[in-house]
Order: sequence, then structure tokens, then C-alpha cells
Amino acid sequence: MRDDLTAVVLGVAGLLLAGCSTPHRFAETPGPVSAETPRPVPDVAARPTGSVVQAGYIANDHDNGETLPLPKKEPAGTSPAKVNLPAIGLPELIGMAVDRNPRLAQVAWATETARGRAIQAGLYPNPTLDVRGDELGDRTGPGGIWTAPYFSQEIVTGNKLGLSKAAALKEVDQATLTVMSERYSIFTNVRQNFFEVVTLQRRAAILGELIGLAEKSVENANKLLKAKEGSELDVVQLEVDLERYRADLEATNKTLPAAYRRLVASVGVNDLPYTSVVGDLDTALPDYDLDRLRIYVLGVHPDVRSAQIGVERAQLVLKRATVEPIPNVTVGTGYIRQNQNKSNDWVIAASMPVPLWNRNQGNIFAAKAQVGEAINEVGRVENDLVNRLASSFATYAAARKRAEKYKATILPKAEQSYQLSLKAYQGGQFEYLRVLQAQRAVAEARLEYVRSLGEMWRAGSDLAGLMLEDQWPLRPVPAPDLPPGKP
Repeated sequence: MRDDLTAVVLGVAGLLLAGCSTPHRFAETPGPVSAETPRPVPDVAARPTGSVVQAGYIANDHDNGETLPLPKKEPAGTSPAKVNLPAIGLPELIGMAVDRNPRLAQVAWATETARGRAIQAGLYPNPTLDVRGDELGDRTGPGGIWTAPYFSQEIVTGNKLGLSKAAALKEVDQATLTVMSERYSIFTNVRQNFFEVVTLQRRAAILGELIGLAEKSVENANKLLKAKEGSELDVVQLEVDLERYRADLEATNKTLPAAYRRLVASVGVNDLPYTSVVGDLDTALPDYDLDRLRIYVLGVHPDVRSAQIGVERAQLVLKRATVEPIPNVTVGTGYIRQNQNKSNDWVIAASMPVPLWNRNQGNIFAAKAQVGEAINEVGRVENDLVNRLASSFATYAAARKRAEKYKATILPKAEQSYQLSLKAYQGGQFEYLRVLQAQRAVAEARLEYVRSLGEMWRAGSDLAGLMLEDQWPLRPVPAPDLPPGKP
């Protein structure tokens, strides 16, 4: 009997050691995937390598004799000048941001992390297997008293696991809403940087045209000066305007590469070769109403919903802290072999903590405070959104009205003034200085018009992000072709 008992004990111990030494790999768990299994997330698309390849590293400590290539250096004489690549538009940049922006991928993985924690929060505690030997070497029975095996299981009461999982699932909901919020935040950054580049390109084009006109004006002024029909003051003022336009164009061309790098960095592909972007600043945008925007944004924005879910989660945490004092019951049973009197016995046990001094008072107090904090968080988020909305709306409305005024009145009037002054000069009624002033007014009006358009589009991009606009700006729908004779 002693040999049999020894074999049983050694066998149980071997099983325990084998179970402890066997690695548990979640990814290799066989069987069908259930609702509790974390959903796989697609791998983030590999980002293109730049002109320098980073040196690799050896994955293990054993040198297998293989050598890795050295970093590739850029050829001598290369510069970051714009290469001959097709121009890129806003829809392509938005698509690249969705596929390859690391910020979006990061918050997506955070959602899966929260999902895994929610699964873990609802899992039941494992049973305990105990093998115990007492009074070994006793003179009345050297084999002692063996309790093998002894199983115990903790019975969770008060729906603690259900409340813990419910609170963790609220965190999953918040993480999912964070993905949505981050998505439109990225859209806003891409759009604002895109229209900044478009505005700079448009400004550079206008300055290039103005430089051409200013050069012709200087040439004409010099001819008039030589013919004793003009003054040196006219020539100097024209040369000042010409140099000012050249300085503005040079500064704009210096700013464009940095603006382009900000654009592609906001997309998430910072090594995209420098090329021009295609965009239209003259597309009509809607005349938003601030009150209607406020109601709409507060109703759909994920930050508000996430804060509201935070209140629900805090209430679940409070309820979970309230039921914590309800004691869990641990039950157990096992087989006992007493070698002194050669008897076989059984043991049954039950235990539970007595909530005498520790009734989770501190955690309950803290959970109540967290509920109040979560409720006020909703108001804070709403106020921040309204503040951001009002600021963007003010900039948008002012820039839009200013651009409309320039397009409808100021630019036509400035062009008309220039043409009239030119005709008057040709008729001998005005000095050439009046023509120069009119030409300068046209140039400043065109540049100010483009600046107003740029401000309008950047502020409108923020409004579109707050309204969760995917397709923005909407392309105008062409009128359908009607058959002949139809109105």
C-alpha cells in the first residue's frame, strides 16, 4: 500500500510540474474562435524605406557568419528639390492617412488591449490542487498522513465578475470612440496642412505673374526716363515693388518644402518625395449656422459620447466596490491516507472571510468621487468642443465674408481702377505714378484674396472634422445633360 501511495504522490507531483512548465500560448490555442476571443487586427502597412537603409541587427546570440549590408548613402550632388512625380490631391492623401498613419494604428491596438482586459476581467478564478504530507517519519507510522489530492475552488459572489467585465467593456467602448476621434483629428490636420500648401502654391503663382508685370513696368519706366517723359522717382518706386515681389516669392518658395513636409507628416508617410499638390481654393463652401452646428456637433462627436460612457463606467465601478464586502466562499474536498492506522479518509472544507473591519469603505468613497468627476467631465468636454467650434466658426465666417467681398467688389474695382488710370496716362491726363499705385492695389488685392481663401479653408477643415465629415469638400455635381428642346 505504501508503494502504491508513493506512486500516486509522484504521479500527481509530475503532473503538477509538467503543467507548470508547459508554456501557454494564446495564439496557438486550438478550437473554434468564440465571442470571448480577441479579434485580430490587420497588420499596419509597411512604410516605404527612405534613401538610407538602417543597419539590421542579429536576432540571436549565435553568429552564423552572415553579414548585413551597410547603409546606403545618397549619391553625391542630390538635393531635396521637387522631383518629376504626378501631383497629388486631397483624396489620395486622406486614403494614405487611413491606411498608414501610425497614430490611427496605435489607437486601434489600444482598443484590442482594452478588449483583452475585458475578457480577463470576467474570467472565473482557477481551482487549486494541493498535495500535502504531514507527520512524516512518525514512529507509529513513518509514512505519515497524506492528503492527495485536495481540490479547492473559490465561489465568487455578488456578481463581482459580471460587474468587473461590464466596467471593462465600457473602456472598450471608450477606446473605440477614441479611434473615431483620432481619425477625424488626423483628417483635420491633413486638410489644414493641404490647404496651406495649396495657398502657398497659389501665392507663388500670383507673385510670379506680378514679377513679370513689374519687370515690364520697370523697363517702360526706364524708357520714359530716357525720353524725358518720366521721372526717376517712378523708376525707383517700380524697382522697390519688383524687389518686394521677388523677396516675397523667395520666402514663399522657401516655406513650401517645410509646409509639404508638415503635410506628409500629418498623413503619416514623412518620406514621400516632394511634389506639387492639386487643390482648388475657389470651390464654394456652405454658409454654416453656429447654433445648428453646436447642436449637431454635441450630438455626434465621439468625445462627448466617450465622456458619457465614462459616467456609466464610473457607476459600474461604484457598484462593484459596493459588492466587494460580500465574502467569496472557498470550498474544497480531498482524500486522506493515514499510514499510522492504515485508514482511508475524506475531507470536506468551506471557508470565507468575515468583513469585520475592512468593508471596502475607502474604495467605495473613491468610487463615489469618480462618479462626480466623470459627470463633470461631460460638461468639460462639451465646453471645449463649443469653444473650439466657436473659434473655428469665427475665423471661417470672417475669412469667407472677406474673400467674397474681395471677389465680388474689391478685385473688380481694383482692376477697373488700374485700366482707367492706364488709359488716362496714355491720354496724357495722369502721371505714371498713378498707374503704379493702381497696379500695386491690384497686386495687394489678389494676394489678400488668396490669404483670405487660405484662412477660410483651414478653418473650414476644422469645422468638417468636428462634424465628422468623411468626404469633404464635396465636389459640385454637374448638371445633367437634357435632351434638345427641354428647359
